[in-house]
Amino acid sequence: MKSNGSVLYNEKMIGHLPGISVGDQFFSRAEMVVLGIHSHWLNGIDYMGEKYAKLPQYHSYTFPVATCIVLSGVYEDDLDNSEDVIYTGQGGNDLLGRRHQIQDQKMIRGNLALKNNMACGVPVRVIRGHGSANSYCGKIYTYDGLYKVIKYWAEKGVSGFTVFKYRLSRLEGQPTLTTNQVHYSRTQVPTSISELRGLVCDDISGGQEKFPIPATNIVDDPPLPPSGFLYSKSIQLGKNIKLPSVACGCKCKGECVDPRSCSCARLNGNDFPYVRRDGGRLVEAKAVVFECGPHCHCSTTCVNRTSQHGLRYRLEVYRTPKKGWAVRSWDTIPSGAPVCEYTGILTKTDDNGLDPENNYIFDIDCLQTIKGLDGRERRPGDISSLIDLDDKKSEAPEYCIDAGSIGSVARFINHSCAPNLFVQCILSQHQDIKVAKIMLFAADNIPPLQELSYDYGYVLDSVVGADGALKKLRCFCGSADCRKWLY
Repeated sequence: MKSNGSVLYNEKMIGHLPGISVGDQFFSRAEMVVLGIHSHWLNGIDYMGEKYAKLPQYHSYTFPVATCIVLSGVYEDDLDNSEDVIYTGQGGNDLLGRRHQIQDQKMIRGNLALKNNMACGVPVRVIRGHGSANSYCGKIYTYDGLYKVIKYWAEKGVSGFTVFKYRLSRLEGQPTLTTNQVHYSRTQVPTSISELRGLVCDDISGGQEKFPIPATNIVDDPPLPPSGFLYSKSIQLGKNIKLPSVACGCKCKGECVDPRSCSCARLNGNDFPYVRRDGGRLVEAKAVVFECGPHCHCSTTCVNRTSQHGLRYRLEVYRTPKKGWAVRSWDTIPSGAPVCEYTGILTKTDDNGLDPENNYIFDIDCLQTIKGLDGRERRPGDISSLIDLDDKKSEAPEYCIDAGSIGSVARFINHSCAPNLFVQCILSQHQDIKVAKIMLFAADNIPPLQELSYDYGYVLDSVVGADGALKKLRCFCGSADCRKWLY
């Protein structure tokens, strides 16, 4: 088809190609060659050579110039943060073996072309390839729009050979990304913190958690660590705030196994909310989960204390181009597993000392969820014995958690309109739903290196600034069903 001149675009072009839209998918590289969006069967960088320098429209360019790159996990040094990419140049790769570098790269052909893109200010098309059983070649390729090359450098790669690295940033004003693969930042989980590029902090928890929580930043220049807060794995009480008295506990010996004789299980509808698999997993999201507490006679290994054992998965905080800091896991998190607790300073929502510009306020709105207010989906569970659900006073949260200056890793988890975590209210120390513990659980099986997210639960046009005017904030979650606005 190429030799017959029957491909869609026989000559290479810079920028978007008419008739091919952001989000269009291709079931093989052959399709991309036929369309002309990327004209190489194997190379990751497609570029225009010296022959194009003779055309008048390109007289100001230095050739070669790259037109398109494919990101598909071929290079072990690639990093992909959706809107911001660290792309490894071509050459020196053992394509027929384990796809590791086997020799140094050279500043020629596609590598030189990407360098010239930066110098000339020419954007490059980015296509991402990701595994798919629906494609006869095992992959689907998605066109994700135009990116600009903003920096390049040479460094020793993972395998010890020199590679060229290019940092690309997605141009503004394009359709929202839809490729699921862009939620992955690396192709491989690091074996140690020392391997992390852009490491700005070894452990933001300062040793408080079971595992160190590193922070990385390949977005800012210079790269700065998270700042302006103190890490705390537990709730701190605000001024004049007191927790209710400790609830009476169950009389079980050893571990709770019989829901008929366990008073905590009876509060959970005569059943245990967790199954023991993978260290304890929540069977379903509930109105509230009653866990065994300080006055219970059961052991600390009881399955009904699942949320009380701290972090179980290795987490990393990392910088994103548009959403600020974000969180990902190095481990697979199974559905229903507890991830982390949202901590900070427990205070009243009507506290005049709260900063209206503080974006780390978490209203303890368990009652609002239970009552199905503001479009929330009702959850199973009966707590009528603890609270009068007909009380109109309970329609607004009375308490909140302020994580602006003190908080855990949960303060860095972003909103998504299609989240992989959900919020679960838990009672163990006491039985006051208005000051319940806030835990984040996995809503689905979450693979390593996928960004963690939950729905912040804002209602549109519900946030008012200090001046009394409505505040608006765009959503950059990138999900296919994105509501476009966070509030």
